[in-house]
Amino acid sequence: MSDWPTPARADHAKFCENEGWRVVRDARGRTGTHHLTYELDLPDGRTLRTRVSHPPDRTGYGPSIWSHILWDQLAVTEAEFWACVRGGDRPDRGRPAAPPEALPSEVVYLLIHRLGVAVDEVATMSKEQAIARLNAYWAAG
Repeated sequence: MSDWPTPARADHAKFCENEGWRVVRDARGRTGTHHLTYELDLPDGRTLRTRVSHPPDRTGYGPSIWSHILWDQLAVTEAEFWACVRGGDRPDRGRPAAPPEALPSEVVYLLIHRLGVAVDEVATMSKEQAIARLNAYWAAG
């Protein structure tokens, strides 16, 4: 027996909204469907797609269909699903951790290929340090 409640259409829709899935079709007649269709582009290039029957109410899913939705469409564990629904915690989709102010690719290219700075050193530079290094190079001209 699962420690989790029986998921409902409303939970399914809330998961998609909390994680930032985009609605590609809705049930308002624009596509002639009785479902809300959501998509999410993943960092690895895949696009997940799921459909929520309209209206997204408290109607529950059976275990078999829920297993299919959870694993094949949403690609999350039940714990990740409920953490997102209840607390807005988005699942870890393997997003690369980038520093808040990542260096522009052109700056990285110039530092490595024009100035000969080691890749490891460039990786530790702040934007200010990188620009200062480039300015010193150009000033020395």
